[in-house]
Amino acid sequence: MDNIKKAKYISIWIFFVPFFAINTCLILITQFHELYPEPASVIHWTFPYIDGGASISRTARPYPSWLIFKPAMFLTSYLLIKYWIYNRSIIKSFNSEHKYIKRIFNFGIASAVALTLHSIFLGIKFDYDLYKLFRRVILLSFIIFELVAQTYLVATLYSLKEKLLPYINPTMLKLKLILVSILIVVASISIPIISLPGNDFLGFNLKFFKHALEWDYFLGIISFYLLTFFMWKNKSK
Repeated sequence: MDNIKKAKYISIWIFFVPFFAINTCLILITQFHELYPEPASVIHWTFPYIDGGASISRTARPYPSWLIFKPAMFLTSYLLIKYWIYNRSIIKSFNSEHKYIKRIFNFGIASAVALTLHSIFLGIKFDYDLYKLFRRVILLSFIIFELVAQTYLVATLYSLKEKLLPYINPTMLKLKLILVSILIVVASISIPIISLPGNDFLGFNLKFFKHALEWDYFLGIISFYLLTFFMWKNKSK
């Protein structure tokens, strides 16, 4: 099926484009300080996936980091839209009346729109609390929309598992289910904690926890698409 092939190969780009972009920004801002005209913009060595030494936006916001980050996120948004369109067509080809088709598509497209908006407003400075809240809401919306779309898609694929067996690797589908389940559990536990005012919680500095969580969670979100690439078989009758 042509749509399966398209969904398979576009998914690998949805993983690699943002992964390359955010880690390139991290390497530049920590290792190539001379590229940054403002000394206050640079960051000394950190591995934020573990130590939470910087947020993603902190590494991507200064010039010239945003020259890499913003185009990459715009491209990722476009690829996401195409991905969810292909998946809608795939599901319709197996069950045109499936109850989750509209939810998958709507939440998937909404996540792409939220990512685009987040990229547009990244680096624009307004010293207003309402504007800062608006940016946080957009980022949180991207995560929620993306997670909901992925959850509905996995549930739908499982409901069509018998029909899909000639086309998929069941082990990869199971790994997608495990990944989505972990993301849901982590979000359920973390959101109440990171929503607390200030950065102190029982003597623990939440700032570094929030940053590490951001990097690891984003990696988890895009890893869903890496698993998609391996889930669909190359050749199917």
